[in-house]
Amino acid sequence: MNLFDLSGQAAIITGSSRGIGRAIAERLAEHGAHVVISSRNQDASDEVAASINERYGAGRAIGVAANISSKEALRKLVDHALLAFGRIDTLVCNAASNPYYGPMADISDEQFRKVLDNNIVSNHWLISMCVPQMEERRSGSVIIVSSVGGLKGSTTIGAYCVSKAADMQLARNLAHEYGPHGVRVNCIAPGLIRTDFARALWEDPARLEKVSAQVPLRRIGEPDEIAGAAVYLASRAASFTTGTTIVCDGGTTI
Repeated sequence: MNLFDLSGQAAIITGSSRGIGRAIAERLAEHGAHVVISSRNQDASDEVAASINERYGAGRAIGVAANISSKEALRKLVDHALLAFGRIDTLVCNAASNPYYGPMADISDEQFRKVLDNNIVSNHWLISMCVPQMEERRSGSVIIVSSVGGLKGSTTIGAYCVSKAADMQLARNLAHEYGPHGVRVNCIAPGLIRTDFARALWEDPARLEKVSAQVPLRRIGEPDEIAGAAVYLASRAASFTTGTTIVCDGGTTI
């Protein structure tokens, strides 16, 4: 039996209309999973779902718009997934916010709360909604897309880094709570990846060259290189992996 075969499984991936989330959804589908594409925009979600259905067969993917800041919207997302596929085997909490760049002394309360609510609290909500049916089957995988920002300090994205460090601790806590019921909880911590979210850091050739020089592999990452870690964590290959953070950063944090 192929350790990476996801046939018969279903997965929700938030923030999956583009970037890392889309790459994860496409690779989970490639390995056999049914996938729920979710972002704030229904049309964008439907477009990705249609692309996956065209490539891997009708009914493999659906699009469900959901704003992660809304508990009600997340509940509807889970309900739609269960209605469509009857189960949720893998949850990928990928969507996140970072509305502020600069020293933490100048961040507004509203901006700080938005970072914490969208990057931590919403993950807690969504995980709590998905896990009960995983526990019933004594099988499931929760994947939180964190960041290497949670492993080091920053003078410009401090609040974001705080939230990503908290996601790693959330995974450790929940791995303890859900482990006895067969549910695994892990994080992926990407380094600099070529996405719209980090466009300012790689779009300028001179800046990209400077950033790449600090990476042992001498380049930044691609979304698909994070998707591979997600496939692993969703599959039987990771059946003894829980409570950990897989760092995918080209060696930057070493």
